[in-house]
Amino acid sequence: MSDEQYDQTLPWLVPDWDAPINVKACITTRSAIDDKTTSSPPYDGFNLALHVEDDAASVETNRHALQAKLKVEQGPQWLEQIHGTKVVEAKSDGLVRTADACFTREAGLPCAVMTADCLPILLCDKSGSQVAAVHAGWRSLANGVVRNTLKQFSSPVSEVMAYLGPAIGQDHFEVGIDVLEGFYDNALSPEHCEAISAAFRPSVNRPMKFHADLYQLARAELSQLGVESITGGDFCTYQDRERFYSYRRDRQTGRMASLIYLT
Repeated sequence: MSDEQYDQTLPWLVPDWDAPINVKACITTRSAIDDKTTSSPPYDGFNLALHVEDDAASVETNRHALQAKLKVEQGPQWLEQIHGTKVVEAKSDGLVRTADACFTREAGLPCAVMTADCLPILLCDKSGSQVAAVHAGWRSLANGVVRNTLKQFSSPVSEVMAYLGPAIGQDHFEVGIDVLEGFYDNALSPEHCEAISAAFRPSVNRPMKFHADLYQLARAELSQLGVESITGGDFCTYQDRERFYSYRRDRQTGRMASLIYLT
């Protein structure tokens, strides 16, 4: 999804990928989708997270508006994300599940993850029989959340497609050596180690600090696991204040949602 695919007339971003026609996906921005759905500063305007101290009634209003706009009978599977590696099957019972990824083969049931700098990854198979949404902060990504999610697909990994949603860009994502070591410790091969190394740029005048490229790290992980179709990764949530929430930029802020579902 590049700026050319960002349509100002839409209430959200639509991934630019060759997913099957029955696979639908969207990524909300901080822009309200109508004049009745808005949160007050510092959560303005379309926060979807209940855990950030925004007014709960406003968040519920936003969530109901999102479901209506999606035209799905069932609300999304919301998760309590803990930067872990657990993957759950989405259910239509309205319960919030503790996990950092969810999947479904059921039509009309959106899988959702919330982010404000972490990387959302949307997955589907080429037959259009299954979808998944992954919350890939650096800890989850390094420790195997993508690996665990791909294990839930009945299709061969080579038949899975991945879309990388908006995340913090490398220029604004400074990390310590523990992050670099976390990825090295879980590398799948010498080639994976090389790809990991290429995703870290030493910080200028900041010993033992690096700028990490989440997009490149995700591509390296997905490629090593056998995913051949990987698209997206064109935005920076930190830099684009108008479109995106960013925790590292603002600390107290809202969350966008990345959703994928079958029709």
